[in-house]
Amino acid sequence: MIRPTDIQADKFYSKKVGDLHHRNLRKCPSHTPIFEAAQIMAKEKISCLFIGNDDQDIMGFVTDITLRDKVIATKLDPTTAIVEVMDRGIVAISESAFLYEALLLMFQTKTRYLLVKNMDQYVGWISRNKILTEQSQGPFIFIQSVKQALDVDELKEKWNQVPKIIHQLVTNGLKAEIINQIITTVSDTIALRVIENTIREIGMPPAKFVFFVLGSEGRGEQTLKTDQDNAIIYEDKANEQRELVRTYFLDFAERVSTDLDRIGFSFCQGGLMAKNPKWTHSLSHWKRNYESWIQEPSQETAMKYSTFFDCRAIYGEFSLLEELKTFMDTQLQNPTERFFMNMGNNSLQFEPPLTFLKNIRTFKIEGEKYFDIKKTMSPIVDLARIFALKNRIFETNTGRRITALNHAGVFTDKEAQELSHAYYYLMSLRLEKQALSIMDQEKNPENYVSINELTKVQLVTLVEIFKVIKEFQLKIKVEFTRNIF
Repeated sequence: MIRPTDIQADKFYSKKVGDLHHRNLRKCPSHTPIFEAAQIMAKEKISCLFIGNDDQDIMGFVTDITLRDKVIATKLDPTTAIVEVMDRGIVAISESAFLYEALLLMFQTKTRYLLVKNMDQYVGWISRNKILTEQSQGPFIFIQSVKQALDVDELKEKWNQVPKIIHQLVTNGLKAEIINQIITTVSDTIALRVIENTIREIGMPPAKFVFFVLGSEGRGEQTLKTDQDNAIIYEDKANEQRELVRTYFLDFAERVSTDLDRIGFSFCQGGLMAKNPKWTHSLSHWKRNYESWIQEPSQETAMKYSTFFDCRAIYGEFSLLEELKTFMDTQLQNPTERFFMNMGNNSLQFEPPLTFLKNIRTFKIEGEKYFDIKKTMSPIVDLARIFALKNRIFETNTGRRITALNHAGVFTDKEAQELSHAYYYLMSLRLEKQALSIMDQEKNPENYVSINELTKVQLVTLVEIFKVIKEFQLKIKVEFTRNIF
Protein backbone atom coordinates (compact mmCIF):
# COMPACT_ATOMS: atom_id res chain seq x y z
CA MET A 1 0.00 0.00 0.00
CA ILE A 2 1.37 3.39 -1.02
CA ARG A 3 1.03 5.97 1.71
CA PRO A 4 0.80 9.75 1.13
CA THR A 5 4.06 10.13 3.05
CA ASP A 6 5.74 7.81 0.53
CA ILE A 7 4.46 9.93 -2.35
CA GLN A 8 5.74 13.06 -0.62
CA ALA A 9 9.16 11.45 -0.15
CA ASP A 10 9.30 10.55 -3.86
CA LYS A 11 8.52 14.17 -4.77
CA PHE A 12 11.33 15.35 -2.53
CA TYR A 13 13.88 13.32 -4.47
CA SER A 14 12.69 14.74 -7.79
CA LYS A 15 12.65 18.39 -6.68
CA LYS A 16 15.43 20.73 -7.67
CA VAL A 17 16.96 23.66 -5.86
CA GLY A 18 15.33 26.00 -8.36
CA ASP A 19 11.91 24.61 -7.41
CA LEU A 20 12.40 25.85 -3.87
CA HIS A 21 11.65 29.47 -3.11
CA HIS A 22 15.17 30.61 -2.26
CA ARG A 23 15.57 33.86 -0.40
CA ASN A 24 17.03 37.05 -1.82
CA LEU A 25 20.54 37.91 -0.75
CA ARG A 26 20.73 40.33 2.14
CA LYS A 27 24.26 41.63 2.46
CA CYS A 28 26.43 44.43 3.81
CA PRO A 29 29.99 45.65 3.03
CA SER A 30 32.88 44.08 4.89
CA HIS A 31 33.70 47.33 6.76
CA THR A 32 30.18 47.57 8.29
CA PRO A 33 30.28 47.81 12.11
CA ILE A 34 28.86 44.77 13.91
CA PHE A 35 26.04 46.76 15.50
CA GLU A 36 24.88 48.06 12.10
CA ALA A 37 24.88 44.51 10.69
CA ALA A 38 22.76 43.40 13.66
CA GLN A 39 20.37 46.29 13.01
CA ILE A 40 19.96 45.16 9.39
CA MET A 41 19.18 41.62 10.54
CA ALA A 42 16.65 42.87 13.09
CA LYS A 43 14.90 45.15 10.61
CA GLU A 44 14.77 42.53 7.86
CA LYS A 45 13.89 39.72 10.31
CA ILE A 46 16.61 37.46 8.95
CA SER A 47 18.93 35.04 10.74
CA CYS A 48 21.69 35.10 8.10
CA LEU A 49 23.45 38.15 6.60
CA PHE A 50 26.04 37.81 3.83
CA ILE A 51 29.17 39.92 3.74
CA GLY A 52 30.44 41.27 0.43
CA ASN A 53 31.23 44.47 -1.42
CA ASP A 54 29.08 43.52 -4.41
CA ASP A 55 26.60 40.79 -5.43
CA GLN A 56 29.24 38.49 -6.91
CA ASP A 57 31.95 39.03 -4.31
CA ILE A 58 30.52 37.27 -1.27
CA MET A 59 33.25 36.85 1.34
CA GLY A 60 31.33 35.19 4.16
CA PHE A 61 28.24 35.40 6.36
CA VAL A 62 27.10 36.01 9.92
CA THR A 63 24.15 34.47 11.76
CA ASP A 64 22.38 34.98 15.07
CA ILE A 65 24.70 32.32 16.48
CA THR A 66 27.75 34.24 15.21
CA LEU A 67 26.64 37.35 17.08
CA ARG A 68 25.94 35.32 20.22
CA ASP A 69 29.19 33.32 20.27
CA LYS A 70 31.71 35.77 18.80
CA VAL A 71 30.35 39.13 19.94
CA ILE A 72 28.15 38.96 23.02
CA ALA A 73 29.86 36.01 24.70
CA THR A 74 33.32 37.57 24.21
CA LYS A 75 32.18 41.16 24.97
CA LEU A 76 33.59 42.28 21.63
CA ASP A 77 33.34 45.98 20.78
CA PRO A 78 30.17 46.29 18.57
CA THR A 79 31.86 48.94 16.43
CA THR A 80 34.33 46.31 15.17
CA ALA A 81 34.06 45.62 11.42
CA ILE A 82 31.77 42.67 10.67
CA VAL A 83 34.51 41.06 8.55
CA GLU A 84 36.36 40.21 11.76
CA VAL A 85 33.68 37.80 13.02
CA MET A 86 32.10 36.47 9.82
CA ASP A 87 32.11 32.79 8.86
CA ARG A 88 34.17 32.33 5.71
CA GLY A 89 32.78 28.90 4.84
CA ILE A 90 30.88 29.96 1.72
CA VAL A 91 29.43 27.05 -0.27
CA ALA A 92 27.39 27.46 -3.46
CA ILE A 93 25.16 25.17 -5.51
CA SER A 94 23.43 25.44 -8.88
CA GLU A 95 19.66 25.98 -9.23
CA SER A 96 19.59 22.84 -11.40
CA ALA A 97 20.92 20.58 -8.63
CA PHE A 98 18.50 18.28 -6.80
CA LEU A 99 17.41 19.15 -3.28
CA TYR A 100 18.84 15.94 -1.88
CA GLU A 101 22.19 16.88 -3.43
CA ALA A 102 22.04 20.23 -1.67
CA LEU A 103 21.26 18.52 1.62
CA LEU A 104 24.15 16.06 1.20
CA LEU A 105 26.48 18.96 0.34
CA MET A 106 25.44 20.73 3.55
CA PHE A 107 26.17 17.66 5.64
CA GLN A 108 29.48 17.14 3.89
CA THR A 109 30.64 20.73 4.34
CA LYS A 110 29.03 21.18 7.77
CA THR A 111 27.30 24.36 6.63
CA ARG A 112 23.72 25.39 7.33
CA TYR A 113 23.45 27.77 4.37
CA LEU A 114 24.08 27.52 0.62
CA LEU A 115 24.36 30.29 -1.91
CA VAL A 116 22.25 29.52 -4.99
CA LYS A 117 23.74 30.16 -8.44
CA ASN A 118 22.17 30.58 -11.86
CA MET A 119 25.04 30.10 -14.29
CA ASP A 120 27.76 32.24 -12.65
CA GLN A 121 25.42 34.61 -10.85
CA TYR A 122 24.38 34.36 -7.21
CA VAL A 123 20.57 34.60 -7.11
CA GLY A 124 19.75 33.81 -3.47
CA TRP A 125 20.33 31.39 -0.61
CA ILE A 126 18.68 28.46 1.13
CA SER A 127 19.01 27.03 4.62
CA ARG A 128 19.23 23.45 5.83
CA ASN A 129 16.00 23.88 7.81
CA LYS A 130 14.23 25.02 4.63
CA ILE A 131 15.19 21.85 2.78
CA LEU A 132 14.38 19.57 5.71
CA THR A 133 10.96 21.19 5.87
CA GLU A 134 10.41 20.35 2.21
CA GLN A 135 11.25 16.74 2.95
CA SER A 136 8.54 16.41 5.60
CA GLN A 137 5.43 18.25 4.46
CA GLY A 138 3.12 17.17 7.27
CA PRO A 139 0.58 19.90 8.04
CA PHE A 140 2.21 21.16 11.23
CA ILE A 141 5.70 21.26 9.79
CA PHE A 142 4.16 22.97 6.77
CA ILE A 143 2.63 25.64 9.01
CA GLN A 144 6.06 26.23 10.51
CA SER A 145 7.42 26.73 6.99
CA VAL A 146 4.69 29.29 6.31
CA LYS A 147 5.84 31.23 9.38
CA GLN A 148 9.31 31.41 7.85
CA ALA A 149 8.07 32.77 4.51
CA LEU A 150 9.28 36.31 3.97
CA ASP A 151 7.36 37.94 1.13
CA VAL A 152 4.12 37.83 -0.86
CA ASP A 153 5.52 35.57 -3.58
CA GLU A 154 6.68 32.97 -1.09
CA LEU A 155 3.38 33.15 0.83
CA LYS A 156 1.47 32.66 -2.43
CA GLU A 157 3.61 29.63 -3.19
CA LYS A 158 2.77 28.20 0.25
CA TRP A 159 -0.97 28.78 -0.18
CA ASN A 160 -0.83 26.99 -3.55
CA GLN A 161 0.51 23.89 -1.78
CA VAL A 162 -2.44 23.67 0.63
CA PRO A 163 -4.88 21.75 -1.67
CA LYS A 164 -2.50 18.79 -1.96
CA ILE A 165 -2.05 18.64 1.80
CA ILE A 166 -5.80 18.89 2.39
CA HIS A 167 -6.52 16.15 -0.14
CA GLN A 168 -4.10 13.85 1.67
CA LEU A 169 -5.74 14.60 5.01
CA VAL A 170 -9.26 13.99 3.64
CA THR A 171 -8.12 10.75 1.98
CA ASN A 172 -6.61 9.61 5.27
CA GLY A 173 -9.93 10.18 6.99
CA LEU A 174 -8.92 13.11 9.20
CA LYS A 175 -11.94 14.82 10.73
CA ALA A 176 -13.23 17.81 8.76
CA GLU A 177 -13.24 20.02 11.85
CA ILE A 178 -9.48 19.42 12.28
CA ILE A 179 -8.85 20.09 8.59
CA ASN A 180 -10.79 23.36 8.93
CA GLN A 181 -8.51 24.32 11.80
CA ILE A 182 -5.41 23.53 9.75
CA ILE A 183 -6.60 25.65 6.80
CA THR A 184 -7.58 28.45 9.16
CA THR A 185 -4.20 28.31 10.92
CA VAL A 186 -2.36 28.51 7.59
CA SER A 187 -4.59 31.43 6.59
CA ASP A 188 -4.02 33.20 9.92
CA THR A 189 -0.28 32.65 9.66
CA ILE A 190 -0.22 34.17 6.17
CA ALA A 191 -2.30 37.15 7.30
CA LEU A 192 -0.01 37.73 10.30
CA ARG A 193 3.07 37.72 8.09
CA VAL A 194 1.41 40.20 5.69
CA ILE A 195 0.40 42.47 8.60
CA GLU A 196 3.91 42.38 10.11
CA ASN A 197 5.50 43.17 6.75
CA THR A 198 3.05 46.04 6.17
CA ILE A 199 3.79 47.61 9.55
CA ARG A 200 7.50 47.33 8.83
CA GLU A 201 6.95 49.15 5.52
CA ILE A 202 4.77 52.03 6.71
CA GLY A 203 5.84 52.38 10.33
CA MET A 204 4.30 51.63 13.69
CA PRO A 205 0.57 52.39 14.07
CA PRO A 206 -0.38 55.64 15.83
CA ALA A 207 -2.94 53.88 18.05
CA LYS A 208 -3.71 50.50 19.55
CA PHE A 209 -5.78 48.36 17.18
CA VAL A 210 -7.03 44.87 16.50
CA PHE A 211 -7.35 43.20 13.12
CA PHE A 212 -10.19 40.70 13.25
CA VAL A 213 -11.72 38.23 10.83
CA LEU A 214 -15.36 37.39 10.11
CA GLY A 215 -17.50 34.72 8.50
CA SER A 216 -15.97 31.30 7.88
CA GLU A 217 -12.52 32.46 8.97
CA GLY A 218 -14.00 34.03 12.09
CA ARG A 219 -15.64 30.67 12.84
CA GLY A 220 -12.41 28.77 12.11
CA GLU A 221 -14.16 26.92 9.27
CA GLN A 222 -12.23 27.95 6.20
CA THR A 223 -12.26 25.88 3.03
CA LEU A 224 -10.13 26.13 -0.12
CA LYS A 225 -12.57 28.56 -1.74
CA THR A 226 -12.21 31.58 0.46
CA ASP A 227 -12.32 35.33 0.20
CA GLN A 228 -11.46 38.10 2.62
CA ASP A 229 -13.78 38.99 5.48
CA ASN A 230 -11.99 41.24 7.93
CA ALA A 231 -12.21 44.53 9.82
CA ILE A 232 -10.24 46.81 12.14
CA ILE A 233 -11.04 48.37 15.50
CA TYR A 234 -8.72 51.10 16.76
CA GLU A 235 -8.76 52.86 20.09
CA ASP A 236 -10.58 56.17 20.45
CA LYS A 237 -8.30 59.17 20.19
CA ALA A 238 -8.59 62.90 20.83
CA ASN A 239 -10.24 64.97 18.08
CA GLU A 240 -6.97 66.39 16.74
CA GLN A 241 -5.54 62.89 16.22
CA ARG A 242 -8.57 61.19 14.70
CA GLU A 243 -7.85 62.06 11.07
CA LEU A 244 -4.21 61.00 11.34
CA VAL A 245 -5.16 57.67 12.95
CA ARG A 246 -7.90 56.96 10.42
CA THR A 247 -5.66 57.80 7.46
CA TYR A 248 -2.98 55.40 8.73
CA PHE A 249 -5.35 52.47 9.21
CA LEU A 250 -7.12 52.90 5.88
CA ASP A 251 -3.75 52.88 4.12
CA PHE A 252 -2.67 49.91 6.22
CA ALA A 253 -5.87 48.00 5.40
CA GLU A 254 -5.55 48.73 1.67
CA ARG A 255 -2.02 47.32 1.61
CA VAL A 256 -2.90 44.22 3.65
CA SER A 257 -5.98 43.40 1.56
CA THR A 258 -4.09 43.92 -1.71
CA ASP A 259 -1.30 41.56 -0.64
CA LEU A 260 -3.80 38.94 0.57
CA ASP A 261 -5.56 39.14 -2.79
CA ARG A 262 -2.26 38.56 -4.60
CA ILE A 263 -1.59 35.52 -2.42
CA GLY A 264 -4.94 33.94 -3.23
CA PHE A 265 -7.48 35.34 -0.77
CA SER A 266 -9.69 37.24 -3.16
CA PHE A 267 -11.42 40.50 -2.34
CA CYS A 268 -14.85 40.06 -0.77
CA GLN A 269 -17.49 40.83 -3.41
CA GLY A 270 -19.75 42.25 -0.71
CA GLY A 271 -17.01 44.60 0.47
CA LEU A 272 -16.80 43.19 4.02
CA MET A 273 -13.12 44.09 4.33
CA ALA A 274 -11.01 46.47 6.38
CA LYS A 275 -10.05 48.28 3.15
CA ASN A 276 -13.67 49.39 2.94
CA PRO A 277 -13.91 52.58 5.09
CA LYS A 278 -17.19 51.23 6.52
CA TRP A 279 -15.32 48.50 8.38
CA THR A 280 -12.32 50.33 9.83
CA HIS A 281 -13.41 52.40 12.81
CA SER A 282 -12.82 53.39 16.40
CA LEU A 283 -14.17 51.24 19.24
CA SER A 284 -16.95 53.74 20.01
CA HIS A 285 -18.08 53.68 16.37
CA TRP A 286 -18.16 49.88 16.40
CA LYS A 287 -20.27 49.92 19.55
CA ARG A 288 -22.78 52.16 17.77
CA ASN A 289 -22.85 49.69 14.86
CA TYR A 290 -23.72 46.74 17.09
CA GLU A 291 -26.22 48.74 19.09
CA SER A 292 -27.98 49.71 15.87
CA TRP A 293 -28.03 46.14 14.55
CA ILE A 294 -29.51 44.79 17.80
CA GLN A 295 -31.78 47.65 18.94
CA GLU A 296 -32.88 49.02 15.55
CA PRO A 297 -32.89 45.89 13.41
CA SER A 298 -34.28 45.35 9.94
CA GLN A 299 -34.41 42.31 7.70
CA GLU A 300 -31.75 43.90 5.49
CA THR A 301 -29.28 44.42 8.35
CA ALA A 302 -29.83 40.85 9.56
CA MET A 303 -28.92 39.51 6.11
CA LYS A 304 -25.94 41.81 5.60
CA TYR A 305 -24.34 41.89 9.02
CA SER A 306 -25.05 38.55 10.69
CA THR A 307 -21.49 37.55 9.76
CA PHE A 308 -20.21 40.21 12.20
CA PHE A 309 -21.42 37.99 15.05
CA ASP A 310 -18.83 35.42 13.88
CA CYS A 311 -15.73 37.51 14.62
CA ARG A 312 -12.31 36.52 15.94
CA ALA A 313 -9.19 38.60 16.64
CA ILE A 314 -5.94 37.53 14.97
CA TYR A 315 -3.56 40.47 15.46
CA GLY A 316 -3.13 43.44 17.75
CA GLU A 317 -4.84 44.44 20.98
CA PHE A 318 -7.31 41.59 21.48
CA SER A 319 -8.88 43.41 24.45
CA LEU A 320 -10.50 45.89 22.03
CA LEU A 321 -12.59 43.12 20.46
CA GLU A 322 -13.30 41.62 23.90
CA GLU A 323 -14.64 44.99 25.05
CA LEU A 324 -16.87 45.12 21.97
CA LYS A 325 -18.16 41.61 22.72
CA THR A 326 -18.88 42.61 26.33
CA PHE A 327 -20.89 45.54 24.98
CA MET A 328 -22.71 43.17 22.61
CA ASP A 329 -23.55 40.91 25.55
CA THR A 330 -25.12 43.85 27.34
CA GLN A 331 -27.21 44.67 24.29
CA LEU A 332 -28.38 41.05 23.94
CA GLN A 333 -29.70 41.06 27.50
CA ASN A 334 -32.52 43.30 26.37
CA PRO A 335 -32.87 43.08 22.57
CA THR A 336 -35.89 44.08 20.58
CA GLU A 337 -38.23 41.26 19.63
CA ARG A 338 -37.66 42.06 15.97
CA PHE A 339 -33.91 41.38 16.24
CA PHE A 340 -34.36 37.64 16.73
CA MET A 341 -37.33 37.54 14.37
CA ASN A 342 -35.15 38.99 11.62
CA MET A 343 -32.28 36.67 12.50
CA GLY A 344 -34.72 33.77 12.37
CA ASN A 345 -35.99 34.75 8.94
CA ASN A 346 -32.38 35.14 7.80
CA SER A 347 -31.71 31.57 8.96
CA LEU A 348 -34.50 30.37 6.68
CA GLN A 349 -33.39 32.04 3.46
CA PHE A 350 -31.57 28.88 2.31
CA GLU A 351 -33.41 25.59 2.49
CA PRO A 352 -31.87 22.15 1.96
CA PRO A 353 -32.20 21.14 -1.71
CA LEU A 354 -34.83 18.47 -1.14
CA THR A 355 -37.77 17.94 -3.49
CA PHE A 356 -41.30 17.01 -2.45
CA LEU A 357 -40.49 13.40 -3.37
CA LYS A 358 -37.35 13.47 -1.16
CA ASN A 359 -34.90 13.67 -4.03
CA ILE A 360 -32.01 16.15 -4.26
CA ARG A 361 -32.96 19.35 -6.10
CA THR A 362 -30.28 20.28 -8.63
CA PHE A 363 -29.41 22.83 -11.28
CA LYS A 364 -27.57 22.24 -14.54
CA ILE A 365 -24.24 23.53 -15.78
CA GLU A 366 -23.42 22.40 -19.32
CA GLY A 367 -25.92 19.57 -18.99
CA GLU A 368 -24.50 18.21 -15.70
CA LYS A 369 -26.53 18.24 -12.47
CA TYR A 370 -25.14 20.06 -9.40
CA PHE A 371 -26.18 21.33 -5.99
CA ASP A 372 -24.57 24.16 -3.99
CA ILE A 373 -23.03 22.61 -0.90
CA LYS A 374 -22.22 25.97 0.74
CA LYS A 375 -25.87 27.05 0.63
CA THR A 376 -26.81 23.60 1.89
CA MET A 377 -24.56 24.07 4.94
CA SER A 378 -25.61 27.67 5.61
CA PRO A 379 -28.81 26.74 7.54
CA ILE A 380 -26.73 24.82 10.11
CA VAL A 381 -24.34 27.77 10.52
CA ASP A 382 -27.28 30.18 10.83
CA LEU A 383 -29.31 28.14 13.28
CA ALA A 384 -26.27 27.52 15.52
CA ARG A 385 -25.59 31.28 15.48
CA ILE A 386 -29.13 32.38 16.35
CA PHE A 387 -29.55 29.88 19.19
CA ALA A 388 -26.09 30.84 20.53
CA LEU A 389 -26.91 34.58 20.49
CA LYS A 390 -30.30 33.92 22.08
CA ASN A 391 -28.56 32.12 24.93
CA ARG A 392 -25.63 34.57 25.04
CA ILE A 393 -23.09 31.94 24.10
CA PHE A 394 -20.17 33.66 22.42
CA GLU A 395 -18.42 30.76 20.77
CA THR A 396 -18.03 31.49 17.06
CA ASN A 397 -17.19 28.02 15.71
CA THR A 398 -20.32 26.12 14.58
CA GLY A 399 -19.28 22.80 16.13
CA ARG A 400 -18.41 24.40 19.46
CA ARG A 401 -21.65 26.38 19.39
CA ILE A 402 -23.62 23.15 18.98
CA THR A 403 -21.70 21.54 21.88
CA ALA A 404 -22.24 24.58 24.12
CA LEU A 405 -25.96 24.63 23.28
CA ASN A 406 -26.13 20.94 24.16
CA HIS A 407 -24.46 21.60 27.52
CA ALA A 408 -26.89 24.47 28.13
CA GLY A 409 -29.83 22.13 27.54
CA VAL A 410 -30.98 23.92 24.39
CA PHE A 411 -30.24 20.90 22.18
CA THR A 412 -30.69 17.32 23.33
CA ASP A 413 -27.78 14.90 23.00
CA LYS A 414 -29.42 13.40 19.92
CA GLU A 415 -30.09 16.78 18.31
CA ALA A 416 -26.51 17.95 18.90
CA GLN A 417 -25.11 14.70 17.53
CA GLU A 418 -27.28 14.82 14.43
CA LEU A 419 -26.42 18.45 13.71
CA SER A 420 -22.71 17.98 14.27
CA HIS A 421 -22.53 14.83 12.16
CA ALA A 422 -24.51 16.48 9.37
CA TYR A 423 -22.37 19.60 9.33
CA TYR A 424 -19.02 17.86 9.28
CA TYR A 425 -20.11 15.25 6.74
CA LEU A 426 -21.01 18.09 4.38
CA MET A 427 -17.76 19.90 5.22
CA SER A 428 -15.66 16.83 4.48
CA LEU A 429 -17.39 16.35 1.13
CA ARG A 430 -16.92 20.03 0.31
CA LEU A 431 -13.18 19.96 1.11
CA GLU A 432 -12.66 16.79 -0.90
CA LYS A 433 -14.39 18.16 -4.01
CA GLN A 434 -12.54 21.48 -3.80
CA ALA A 435 -9.13 19.81 -3.47
CA LEU A 436 -9.84 17.49 -6.41
CA SER A 437 -11.05 20.41 -8.52
CA ILE A 438 -7.72 22.19 -8.01
CA MET A 439 -5.47 19.15 -8.33
CA ASP A 440 -7.10 16.98 -11.01
CA GLN A 441 -9.08 19.47 -13.07
CA GLU A 442 -6.80 22.50 -12.51
CA LYS A 443 -9.87 24.63 -11.85
CA ASN A 444 -10.57 27.21 -9.20
CA PRO A 445 -12.36 25.57 -6.24
CA GLU A 446 -16.14 25.89 -6.24
CA ASN A 447 -18.96 25.03 -3.87
CA TYR A 448 -20.86 23.06 -6.50
CA VAL A 449 -21.04 19.27 -6.18
CA SER A 450 -21.88 17.11 -9.19
CA ILE A 451 -24.58 14.50 -8.50
CA ASN A 452 -22.95 12.16 -11.01
CA GLU A 453 -19.77 12.05 -8.91
CA LEU A 454 -21.58 10.80 -5.79
CA THR A 455 -22.05 7.19 -4.77
CA LYS A 456 -25.45 5.74 -3.86
CA VAL A 457 -24.43 5.72 -0.19
CA GLN A 458 -23.50 9.41 -0.38
CA LEU A 459 -26.81 10.28 -2.04
CA VAL A 460 -28.81 8.46 0.62
CA THR A 461 -26.77 10.09 3.38
CA LEU A 462 -27.30 13.55 1.91
CA VAL A 463 -31.08 13.06 1.74
CA GLU A 464 -31.13 12.09 5.44
CA ILE A 465 -29.00 15.14 6.32
CA PHE A 466 -31.36 17.43 4.42
CA LYS A 467 -34.27 16.01 6.42
CA VAL A 468 -32.46 16.82 9.68
CA ILE A 469 -31.86 20.41 8.53
CA LYS A 470 -35.53 20.82 7.61
CA GLU A 471 -36.58 19.65 11.07
CA PHE A 472 -34.34 22.23 12.74
CA GLN A 473 -35.59 24.98 10.44
CA LEU A 474 -39.11 24.16 11.60
CA LYS A 475 -37.86 24.63 15.16
CA ILE A 476 -36.56 28.09 14.22
CA LYS A 477 -39.89 29.01 12.59
CA VAL A 478 -41.77 28.15 15.75
CA GLU A 479 -39.37 29.71 18.26
CA PHE A 480 -38.23 32.84 16.42
CA THR A 481 -40.66 33.73 13.64
CA ARG A 482 -43.89 32.35 15.12
CA ASN A 483 -44.67 30.91 11.75
CA ILE A 484 -44.98 27.16 11.17
CA PHE A 485 -45.95 27.47 7.51
